Amino acid sequence: MTGPLDASHCFVCGPANPIGLQLTFRLDDDICRSEFTPLPQHCGYDGVTHGGIIFSALDDVMANWMFLKGSRAYTAKCDIRYKGPLPVGTTVRLEGVCIRERARLVLMQGRMYRIDNGDLVAETEASFMKIQP
Repeated sequence: MTGPLDASHCFVCGPANPIGLQLTFRLDDDICRSEFTPLPQHCGYDGVTHGGIIFSALDDVMANWMFLKGSRAYTAKCDIRYKGPLPVGTTVRLEGVCIRERARLVLMQGRMYRIDNGDLVAETEASFMKIQP
């Protein structure tokens, strides 16, 4: 793959996606971080945030760890463990960290915590494959 990265329409982080989450990511002490407050349109049922939205946000916090360090990669495999419901309107903190890198394979961990009480909402472990520029 060549050419500049165009993520402007990414569902999670794309600023040009009018129906996207439009999250912004930053590196802080080698941890990729972001915050997110799910809206009513992100609901699954009973006022709880849809698990796919939670998964997407966690996938992106891990991928953006690599992006912010100058690498491009795609998710190869991801396991997620949901720890508790996330009521719509509850702000969360996202964290993505690298567990290890080996050649083109990067093993990442992502976590989502509620801001109001610190509870772990979900955690992921994923393998990413770096792509050549």
